[in-house]
Amino acid sequence: MISSHQRHFPRLKRIQNLLSHNLLLTLGLGLLACSSSAADDSNSSKSSDIARGAYLMKIGDCVACHTAVGGRELAGGLPFETPFGAVYSTNITSDKETGIGKYNYEDFFDAMHHGVGINGNLYPAMPYTSYSLLTDEDTKAIYAYLMSTKPIKQANRDNDVSFPFNLRFGLKAWNLVAHDAKIFTPSKDKSEHWNRGNYLVNALGHCGECHTPRDSLFAMEQDKHFQGAIIEGLEASNITPSELNRQNWTHGDLKSLFTKGYSRKGTVFGGMYPVVYHSFSYLTDDDMQAVSSYLLDTDEIIEPQALTFNGHKPELPGYTLYKGYCAGCHGQNGEGKPNVAPAMAGNATLDKASVHNVVAVMLKGINSQHYNSTTSFYAMPGYADELHDEQIRDLANYLRLTWSTQPGNLDVKTIHNLKEVILK
Repeated sequence: MISSHQRHFPRLKRIQNLLSHNLLLTLGLGLLACSSSAADDSNSSKSSDIARGAYLMKIGDCVACHTAVGGRELAGGLPFETPFGAVYSTNITSDKETGIGKYNYEDFFDAMHHGVGINGNLYPAMPYTSYSLLTDEDTKAIYAYLMSTKPIKQANRDNDVSFPFNLRFGLKAWNLVAHDAKIFTPSKDKSEHWNRGNYLVNALGHCGECHTPRDSLFAMEQDKHFQGAIIEGLEASNITPSELNRQNWTHGDLKSLFTKGYSRKGTVFGGMYPVVYHSFSYLTDDDMQAVSSYLLDTDEIIEPQALTFNGHKPELPGYTLYKGYCAGCHGQNGEGKPNVAPAMAGNATLDKASVHNVVAVMLKGINSQHYNSTTSFYAMPGYADELHDEQIRDLANYLRLTWSTQPGNLDVKTIHNLKEVILK
């Protein structure tokens, strides 16, 4: 006689098998779901890093330096004139032969923070002395973006650097003496906004590389941070808080200058034009406010003062020169013309203690500048071959006396000395 348990055993076995199968299927689907979810999270995280890296890369001004005039973006070839010869920017696309595609993250970190590439030391024309302040998180994001770029096969140009500076092993000694690789540290006595601006300006923006004088070893003189320096015949201005506040720059002025290329205090020109066009014009509103808070050393609102116009003095020799050479574009009373030329009234270039850029612009002119479909400025011609030293002196003195708080006491010797630096 077969017991009830024995009679139903095959059926129970089938039920157990079915349950086991369903359980395994459920577990399997669960594992696949977890795996898919993890993959989605990973892809989302990677996409987020690439997007953030693209923004950081723009603020870091990589395009302006690593793109030759008329060349392909990030493929290198732009020359940097140094006292030792020309140094050419390199291809930083993801191409594995001519770019940085074969760099792993550690290689990239060493290049950004220590100035050491996979082929040896880098010249400090690559601003690793500032990029060393970048956080690891931001360095990884920039790396993720650059590795996502379209590979462009373009061989790097050989530098034209004189002996013995073409021997790169000497850069190891330079780094020991002149480079202190340290991560950015916020100031505890400053606001979060100010610290963000400090990071953007000094680490990503590497503004000190141009606006800080250099010592005999061509290292930045940190005790003269942002006090200005001469680069390729032009002066990177003094942008210390004391000078910017003396000239009554406001948060709105800086925002307009960095995002549009012009403000009531004048326009950018020379090397600052590509910086604004490729880099700072992409700042978010919050980051732009942080940058101005740092540069002006305050989060508080600064009220704009009336722009300086002291009235014309027809008896001065520079008056006729202004009417003949300048008024057609800059206005009879220095009011400027939209999309043609900036105003003279309150112009920060005129109101600097240094007259270097006033004379440089007269001699060399300014290239046309285009920002978008509604904002452009005409090219200004240079008058080095048309105006003699006495006329340059008279016009510079007139501009300063009429539209700035600076004295009009330049002499011919000063003009002659400036020409030797500006036109060499």
